[in-house]
Amino acid sequence: MSEVIKTKVLVVGGGPGGYVAAIRCGQLGLDTVLVEADQLGGTCLTRGCIPSKAMIHAASEFSAMMKAASKPHLGISLSEPPKVDLAATVDWKDSIVKRLNTGVAALLKRAKVKVVKGWGTFSDAKTCNVETADGVITIQSEHVILATGSAPVELPFLPLGGKVISSTEALSLPDVPSKLVVIGAGYIGLELGIAYAKLGSDVTIVESSDRILPLYDEALVEPVRRWLDESAVKLHLNARALGERDGGLAVELEGGSETVLPADNILVTVGRKPVTQGWGLENMALDMDGRYVRVDEQCATSMKNVWAIGDLVGEPMLAHKASAQGEVVAEVIAGKRRRFDPVAIPAVCFTEPEIVSVGAEPSLAGTVTGVFPVAANGRALSMDAGDNGGFVRVVAHSETHRILGVQAVGTHISELTAAFVTAVEMGATVDDIEGMIQAHPTLGEMFHEASLKILGHAIHA
Repeated sequence: MSEVIKTKVLVVGGGPGGYVAAIRCGQLGLDTVLVEADQLGGTCLTRGCIPSKAMIHAASEFSAMMKAASKPHLGISLSEPPKVDLAATVDWKDSIVKRLNTGVAALLKRAKVKVVKGWGTFSDAKTCNVETADGVITIQSEHVILATGSAPVELPFLPLGGKVISSTEALSLPDVPSKLVVIGAGYIGLELGIAYAKLGSDVTIVESSDRILPLYDEALVEPVRRWLDESAVKLHLNARALGERDGGLAVELEGGSETVLPADNILVTVGRKPVTQGWGLENMALDMDGRYVRVDEQCATSMKNVWAIGDLVGEPMLAHKASAQGEVVAEVIAGKRRRFDPVAIPAVCFTEPEIVSVGAEPSLAGTVTGVFPVAANGRALSMDAGDNGGFVRVVAHSETHRILGVQAVGTHISELTAAFVTAVEMGATVDDIEGMIQAHPTLGEMFHEASLKILGHAIHA
């Protein structure tokens, strides 16, 4: 007979949505069990957000050394080009993942959350059978929080395996590929493509639409497109991947002609899909919204006391959205009055240069904008980061001057995201920002100056 556990809350999935929900439940005194088949931290921590940023950082360090080896830069020169041991870089990346994974486990333990390692399958909405190394454990709960996350979309004519890889394998390659073809010019494809270009790969990007990073406006994308051009990254827009052929990727180019792109690896980054298969969704009688689980403003599903969060419930598929929803659900279960209704959810693209977008864009009617160039910021110039076409743009209501959105592109610009989100979420006006004293020299001064632009009296531009 299998072991039976009865609990107040069962969380399925230990990613940034699930583990945060479980910790918050524990903090609120709710008896909580978390089921996770893989490592704690989910895709974001183990094979997504964190490891990719580690690889991007290592690639940038290597690229800077290569620049110094080719000719003196900033008064720095190297007598010979640097070498990269990608396996050692991957080991370093994995050490960061392990450190954070251990930290999540400790936080769950401190919150008195019981962690069950294994694959869970629901026989009904409140009963989950978990296949563990020691046998089946049946968990019965009053509340269920579904946080099963997402997985890379595969192309049916280009199955993963061999030289065809997803972002997961791209973060653990033993060697830098001489030639890398990336299918998809969204944020995942460009982040990893740029990182490997910095590491020395000959990178080609294939995109079926007519532009890169279609979720961002053209002004934000232009500095990234310029970097690709200057770094000899080849870009095929309005092109369609056809499959492996003659040791590379067969592609139908714009106009209908075909060619084969040589490739040591073919990286497929055409999106992600919610994980809805294999854990008994069909036995839970949940309403669906297309391929996603339908939820209300409290993340409640159509089944009483069954909640769903994160990538499972739709766009944006972002770790911080999942975490925020996890906290909301935990507090609702505990009897608090909460709902998930953010003014804006920030999006960051860790390309070269980085892109940040929060809230409304300039295309919104009834708005005015203020744009301040990175090239006029002393701190950016002191970091050799002022010549990439970057800027900070504030979008405000034309009459009230309430800040409705902020976008920016530039080196290290992601670190300003917290300031942008705070202003939008709290309903700040450009007049509020005008009255704040920013530290000098910092990148944050650009937010202040862009706000002053709307008022008609920017100091440094």
